[in-house]
Amino acid sequence: MTELWLIRHGETEWSLSGKHTSRTDLPLTEHGRQRAVELGQYLARTKFKAVLRSPMARARETCEIAGFGSVAAVDEGLREWDYGAFEGRTTKDIQAEMPGWSVWKDPIVGGETVEQVGARADGVIRRATADGGRVALFAHAHILRILAARWVGLEARGGSLFALGTGSVSVLGWERETRVVERWNRGFEE
Repeated sequence: MTELWLIRHGETEWSLSGKHTSRTDLPLTEHGRQRAVELGQYLARTKFKAVLRSPMARARETCEIAGFGSVAAVDEGLREWDYGAFEGRTTKDIQAEMPGWSVWKDPIVGGETVEQVGARADGVIRRATADGGRVALFAHAHILRILAARWVGLEARGGSLFALGTGSVSVLGWERETRVVERWNRGFEE
């Protein structure tokens, strides 16, 4: 059966400050690069049938430093949620103008709806499960959270229930015939 290993990219300046980052192509911080090294050590004994990654630099850099760059294929479906006018802004800053605003429930001006991101996640799941086996996905917080929600049969908004730190590893798999979250938001030292 298929296992999807969700690997969130290492820290960037914007992830550290809480800014919504989708189209802005930021490199990893030094801490983010160190976590990618640790991630490579954590994953060194894991064999993947396929490795897919977002086209963004932070995911590519994490994937390369972790030792999977030469075997990874770019999957456009793994791009981060397009935050439109909210790109580069923190939730706190947005809420100062729009009290109670949430990326999960309010319109994203000039960007994608949560349902559109969910449709992309469904496409990634179809591609990743086509041949079975263990598949690594190097990507971003919101797309991976939404992908996890869709995996277990929730609406895309269900991604709000899954917190995901930078440089983390999560595993989606099966319990008999039921799709489950096997491990979630783990650091490399575990």
